[in-house]
Order: sequence, then C-alpha cells, then structure tokens
Amino acid sequence: QVQLVESGGGLVQAGGSLRLSCAASGSSFRLNAMGWYRQAPGNQRDLVAYITNGGSTNYADSVKGRFTISRDNAKNTVYLQMNSLKPEDTAIYYCNTLSRQWYWGQGTQVTVSS
Repeated sequence: QVQLVESGGGLVQAGGSLRLSCAASGSSFRLNAMGWYRQAPGNQRDLVAYITNGGSTNYADSVKGRFTISRDNAKNTVYLQMNSLKPEDTAIYYCNTLSRQWYWGQGTQVTVSS
C-alpha cells in the first residue's frame, strides 16, 4: 500500500508563502494524477489542485493565480507552492490521487494569520 507523507506547513501571515511537499512510496506514483486537498474544521475535504501524469494542472477558483502544483516523478513527490496566502486558506492539507484511492497521510497544518 502506498504511503503518503505531507510536510511544509506552518504559521504564516496573510500575504506570505509556503511550499508543501508530499512524498509517496511505491512505483505507481508516476502513473497517477495527483491532487492536493484541504480540510478546515467542520468542513469537508475539498480538492484544491491537481496535476495529471502528463503535467496538466487544474485549480479550484479560490486558489487560482495564487497556488501552483508541480510534481517530480523521479522523487515520487508532488508540491504545492502557495503564495499570497489568506486566512481562509487555513486548513490541514493532504495529497492523494485524483480518485482518492490511497490511504490518507497525516496531512500538514497551514495556518494563516490576519
């Protein structure tokens, strides 16, 4: 079973930046479209951005123009560069395949202060 380990979260002021990383074990990473998801307290876990195995990307309207997803198949890692952060971006961030087929990791907390 593939294991996912997210990192890079933290506390940042509004307008700041963070870069999240998600490392996956196993050889099937490169075959899958990968997504970044986030879940704020009391909310469902929503898709924020995804990248196909061919490198095409798509973003939720709420983050378009501020977040950039990328991947390094040689390192089995997907990244999320987050700029111009807003307090409403505060959440736990997770990665998974676009079909959510792997077990979830522990996530990484992002807190944006106003």
